Amino acid sequence: MARAASIAAFLIPLPTSSEVEAHPLTFTDTTLTLSTNGTFQVDLLYDLDALALGAPLNTDDAELVAVLEQLSPSEFDTRVDQLQRLFARRVRVRFDGEPAPFDVAFPDYGTSSTTDAEIPTVLGLTARLTGSIPNDATAVEFFASRAFADVHLTIIDAARDLKFQTVLERGARSDPYEFTAPLASPSHGETATQYLRLGFTHIVPNGLDHILFVLGLFLLSARLRPLVWQVTAFTLAHAITLTAAALGTVMLSARLVEPLIAVSVVYVAVENLLTDRLTPWRPIVVFAFGLLHGLGFAGALGVLGLPNNEWLFALVTFNAGIELGQLAVLAVAAASVGWFRKRSWYRQRIVVPASSVIALVGMIWAIERALGF
Repeated sequence: MARAASIAAFLIPLPTSSEVEAHPLTFTDTTLTLSTNGTFQVDLLYDLDALALGAPLNTDDAELVAVLEQLSPSEFDTRVDQLQRLFARRVRVRFDGEPAPFDVAFPDYGTSSTTDAEIPTVLGLTARLTGSIPNDATAVEFFASRAFADVHLTIIDAARDLKFQTVLERGARSDPYEFTAPLASPSHGETATQYLRLGFTHIVPNGLDHILFVLGLFLLSARLRPLVWQVTAFTLAHAITLTAAALGTVMLSARLVEPLIAVSVVYVAVENLLTDRLTPWRPIVVFAFGLLHGLGFAGALGVLGLPNNEWLFALVTFNAGIELGQLAVLAVAAASVGWFRKRSWYRQRIVVPASSVIALVGMIWAIERALGF
């Protein structure tokens, strides 16, 4: 029994409710502007309150504000100085391979964007780095350390009225942006790799609600055919709404979609507790929930956007990455408990406790998302 419980614990991730955000396709959104007056400006969007206090990004914003407001003026200034040094150490803007010095400021602090913000904050979300472009520079590169999430980088070249966008993996340096060379579009291979990875990481490790939903499908039956029917229905459904939302033909508020996705997690888990057979309506219900999950995927993809010239190809590869992520979840689940699925005790020792945990976590998410926590 103890061994079965440990297997169930391995099978199901157990995040606390405060650690789970809905569909977090998380980036450090960064804009590097090359001005015509020979200066550069980098705006990085980040939770500066959390960074200043060394707190996790999922810490309650009101708690962060309370701690910062209790600091004495000298203690607060020390935190700001440390934060400025942190950006100076962990971010690089290189011209022709050489790092350029820059000043660090937090322009949101003390403005209406913080004092009147719906989400409480003291320092705001923008770290601004400013410096001079060397006179003979021919190319620029950007780097942020692994302390930051993947970087969604936009380079604005004011002199040529051009805008270039790319995604950098955590801790990666951008390719040189040359000031005089024609602006080349990413190759098919680069686009495929980028969006496959984004789709995959949206499931593993970031899509905890999708992981639990897929695990709920896996737990229902020891036979392959019922699982294939359910996963196929789910895949077709979310592919439909992901495409429709990307085309702009379907628009639903995340305030509605996200709680319902959590409800879908609860539903499959509770049904696992009530029956050990695939009911005739289960694939239909799974298809309906798949439509909701597709809208969740689309909402996350909207954070990044699709390339104008290859949006369909990028959309297909993003969806393929999602499928690879789901297959990875199923593969891990099968490797973890697949050996025991024909044992007489499998349902009582694995399915029931695992589904109970899934239902509980999904219920917490549904309540939190409905109440806007």
